[in-house]
Order: sequence, then structure tokens, then C-alpha cells
Amino acid sequence: MLKTSLALAVGLTSSLAFAATPITIEDIPKIQSVIQTSVSPDGDSVAFTRSVPRTLYVDENGRNYSELYVVNDEGVERPFITGSVNIKSIQWSNDSKKIYFLAKLEDEKYTALYQIPVDGGEAQKVLSLKDTSISSYQLSPNNKQLAILAMPAADKSDKELKKLGFKAEVYELGLKNKQLFIVDLEKSDKPVTPTALNVENYVSDVNWAANGEKLLVKTQPTALIDDRYTKSMWHLYDVASNQVTLSFKTEGKLGDAELSHDGKYIAIIGAEDKHDPATGRLFIADTKTAQITEWLPNFMGHIADIEWSNKRNTLNFIANVGTQSYVASIKAGSKKYKKLIKEGQFIASNLSISDSDKTIALRGNTAKHPNEVFIVRKSKATRLTDSNEWLNDKRFAKQETVSLKARDGVEIDGVLVYPLDYNEGTRYPLIMSVHGGPESHDKDGWITNYSRPGQMGAARGYAVFYPNYRGSTGKGVDYSKLGQNDYAGKEFDDLVDFKNHLVDMGLVDTKRVGITGGSYGGYASAWAATKLTKHFAASVMFVGVTNQLSKFGTTDISNEMNLVHARSYPWDKWQWYLERSPIYWAGQSETPLLIMHGKDDPRVHPAQSMEMYRYMKVQGKDVRLIYYPGEGHGNRKVAAQYDYSLRLMRWMDNYLMDGNKDMPAFEIDHAAKLKTVKDANK
Repeated sequence: MLKTSLALAVGLTSSLAFAATPITIEDIPKIQSVIQTSVSPDGDSVAFTRSVPRTLYVDENGRNYSELYVVNDEGVERPFITGSVNIKSIQWSNDSKKIYFLAKLEDEKYTALYQIPVDGGEAQKVLSLKDTSISSYQLSPNNKQLAILAMPAADKSDKELKKLGFKAEVYELGLKNKQLFIVDLEKSDKPVTPTALNVENYVSDVNWAANGEKLLVKTQPTALIDDRYTKSMWHLYDVASNQVTLSFKTEGKLGDAELSHDGKYIAIIGAEDKHDPATGRLFIADTKTAQITEWLPNFMGHIADIEWSNKRNTLNFIANVGTQSYVASIKAGSKKYKKLIKEGQFIASNLSISDSDKTIALRGNTAKHPNEVFIVRKSKATRLTDSNEWLNDKRFAKQETVSLKARDGVEIDGVLVYPLDYNEGTRYPLIMSVHGGPESHDKDGWITNYSRPGQMGAARGYAVFYPNYRGSTGKGVDYSKLGQNDYAGKEFDDLVDFKNHLVDMGLVDTKRVGITGGSYGGYASAWAATKLTKHFAASVMFVGVTNQLSKFGTTDISNEMNLVHARSYPWDKWQWYLERSPIYWAGQSETPLLIMHGKDDPRVHPAQSMEMYRYMKVQGKDVRLIYYPGEGHGNRKVAAQYDYSLRLMRWMDNYLMDGNKDMPAFEIDHAAKLKTVKDANK
């Protein structure tokens, strides 16, 4: 069935002004959003994937589905592959007649490459590999070849030996490298076993040159996540000779790279140095000499995405600056850029450009909707999709950026969501929602999800604040380094300064302030419940750090922790690490702490939460620990996300709204909810 929606111009007054109902916890698991956008070469349509949550109490446990759609430049949307599917890595054929994608269809064991005609017809399998999945792929410009990344097929004897009980694992050794293959793009009914190309180490990304003669190849020494963060490199690979001809040396973290249309230049998103906590510096490299130059020195923000024009050496990019983003273009050889879409319209990501360079497709979100498809033509942006039409019947609280000076004069900012029915002069309870990283930052767009209350919290009568404490990105490299070698120091003092500012505004009741966050934000929440306990009345810690000594020994990013966070090792200053750990201050805690953690978290070991729980429990503090089996560093499945939301808000309501002294009940009656759903579906 065709779905038609009017193209919504940015800034157009919507029917939200007449909406009647607020956003609730029950709404959060229903929210859909655009994942990937890809504009057709002719610029007439945009293919996109949409994240669709599973239905609570109905669908089997699992991650969101990912469906394939196409929308034209008038906002007419067509569903292509929907339902219980997971479509990813969409790419157009060069004639705009077919869409390629990766998926496991018809109960297949391994991910394969498919194509579907745009003018009608079923999806057809194009290529699969024998006994392994295609991890990613890139079509050659003439569509005659594919560059494929895949892990080697497992040895058949491995499975047999495991059945016999031989399951010993040698930690971080014996890892297999993802390999690069080039195969002809012709339909094959049987799985193929191509020969890996002559590229050493683990291959993590690849991009074709416009003439199809060369490839950009990204490698890292091993499959370890720490190597990806700290030791990645880009290379230029010659297809004819099957050799790497140039390697591009940058220091520190490394992001995307793109070849210009004529192959003269490579644009690279990288880091300023090995201590830069995030990618976000823009470099330009000469493909003849491998010389690399920082393109925009001292840029006071972070470059998030890049895409060369197809007919000239102009780079289009998305920049995140402060709590906003903008889309801009810059010519090779120039230091001046032109803004195509200025900040304040939407938060942009995922650039895609038509062959004529006249149409740019991207994702965009605002304070009133999650990611949707936008196109940009002649510096005018048009929204094409509406993934959650029901949001048009919701009331939204006022949302804005708040800036101030910390106690030492450093400029800090964050995003404030006012209580929905805010009355000036009334003081409200506050939930401070702290981002992780800390090499991240919150933007003034869609900031509501299962673990971050946003508009849902505002609808319940809370002010909700998202602090970009020092060490956050979006303000240049120097700002993002301000928290280094100072775990839980001035970076978390900023949280108290933010709180005091909101109190001084007359908005917040100083005795009813709660805090929550995940990962490094979970660390902040644990620190707030212990060392800063007098400032916070309730805390919810998610996948958080509680012991900096044992964290270093149990994480998969120990090198990164040393280079861009601690700038030291635990054995260099043992006592300092201990005193920058929330467990050290657990005995003085007066803040009830709810701890939640994925049981399979590789980044922050679940034992971090167990330590915090035990240190507080033995000392008679109000603490509760919830583990989520099958979840990692954040909940990915809708049931676990929904359960998390219920527990988060019940904890905050209990202490900040209801003023209770005792902990709320630990049970959630999911059985009653299941019965209600079953009865409704009879």
C-alpha cells in the first residue's frame, strides 16, 4: 500500500501547536526512526531504512527490525521490504533502477547480498559466501565488481570439537582478521569462496575510487576494539597490481575517508594527536605524495560526516558545533567553507549526494521528531518522511540551550527541557541526564529515549537537563581534553555548577534533584551518589564505572583509557585512582542509588556494578542492582529498554515527586501487562 505524506519544509508551522496529549513511557517503545539514507544517482528518490521496534508482550525478544523504503522528492513513500526483516547497507545501482542491500532472508544462516528493482518485483539474492556472512560491501562505479569485507569461514572441525567439549579460549589471541575480496557482480546461485586480496591485518572499511582502479582500505592490527580506536590506518590499494601503494599516517583515532572524483585528494576525518579523545578533525591528503594536511586547523567543533561532490573537488560535510549542527561545503585548496544549511534547523547526519551534485540526502532530527529523511537543494532543506505521525498529536515542552560559566570561568552548556506545563516562579524537580564518553555531547534535537527522560520526563512534571560538561565534544579539541588526567574532578564539578545555575534561575527545587546516565554518565551518577551526595536526592546509574582500578583491568579499551582519559596507568598513582572511584566514597552516601547493567557488557564489566552494590549494601545504604541478561553496553532490545524506563522513572518519582524515604518495590508486574495485551488481542 502506498503511503503519501506531504513534503514538510523546514520551519513550517505544524499541527503540534494544537496537539492534546503528552509523551508517556508507553510511547517510547513505539518510536520509529530513519537509520540510513541513500539518494538515487539521478537525484529523484531516496532509499532509506527505518528502525521499527518489536511489539511489547507480543514479539519474541530481539533488536528492532530494519525495513526498506523509497521516498521521492515530493514525499511519496513506498514500502519495499517490511516486517520481520533486518535490511542494512543500502546502495543504488548506477542507473538508479536497483537497490542493493545486505540481509538474511528466508531463514538464511549467513548474511548475503540482494538486489530489488525500483519499478517493481521481488528481491533477488545476488551473492553469498560459503559458510560466512558478508560484513559489508561497496559497488564499483561501473557496477561490474564488488569489494566485500568478510570474516574467514570457520573450520568445520571447530564445531565438532566444541561438541566434544574442547572449548578453551585463549583470551585476545587466535583472533581472525576480516578480509577484503573483489568479485564480479553477477548473480550466483551457489555460495562462492573468493580469494582474499593482498592486504595485511584486519580490514575494517573500504571505498572505491571513481575510476574503479583503486580502493581506499582501512586496516587495524587485530580485531580488538582497542586497536580500532588507537591503531587504524588508511591505505591506497591498486586493483590491477593487487598491492597497497600508499599508506596515510595519522596519529590517534581515525574515522571515515573519501577519494575525490578525480582521485587527486583524500578527505579524512581523524584526530589532532594520539591524545585527542574523538575523531572530528578534517584532513586532506595528496594521493601522489601521501602528504596529509589539516584542512581546517583549530576548528571549534567536530566534523561528523563527509562526502565529495561528483563533478568537482568540493567536499560536503556536517559539522557539530555546540549543541547545533550545520551542513557546509569547502573547495580543495581553500580554508573557507560555505554553509548550505545553517545551524538551528535540524541535527544532521548521514550525507548522500546525487551524481549531478544537485541533491543531498541526509537524516535530520529536531526537538519534536527523531531522525527523518531530508533532502537539500539550492541550500533549501525539505523533510520527506514522517515515521511517527502520532507524534503530531503530542504536546512538547519547551527545549533550549543553556550556557554559563563554571566556577573557574570555563564556558559550559547543555540542553534544557522545561516541565511541560511550566509556570514561571514555580520550582520543579530536576533530572540531570549525563551523556557518556565523555567524548560525546548532547545536541538540541531529539533527546528522548528509554534511558534519557527528555520530553517524557517533562510531561511528568520534571525539568530535564543534558549537561555538556568539560571534556565533551562539539567545541574543539582543547575543550574535549579538559577532563583528561582529572577523573571525576572539574568535569563533575561542572554538574554541580549546572544544578546551581538552574536553581538560581528559579526553575529547580534544590532538594529535589536526581541524576542519571550511562557509561561515563553512569560514572557521573555514581560519583553524584557518593562524593557529591549532598547535591543529589536520587541517582540511577547505568553501565557505569565505580572502581577505576578494576575498570582498567576488565575493559576492552585499556589503551584508549590511558591515551585519551587518564593519561596515566593505575600503577603510576594507585591511591589517586582509588580516590577517584565512587566505591571509595560509598560510606558517606545519602543518595538512594539504583544500578542497572547489561550482563554481557564488554566495555564496562558488570562487576563494576556488583562492586558498587556491595560497597553500599554492606554499609546500610539504599541501593538496588538490576542485571539485564543478553544485553551489553546499553540495552538494545525493546523489552529490556521498556523495563529500564519503568524502573528509572519509578525511582525518580519515588524520591523526587512523592518524597518517600524508603525504596520503591522491586517487582514490575509484567505478567499483568502480558495478560492485558493478550485479552485485548482476543
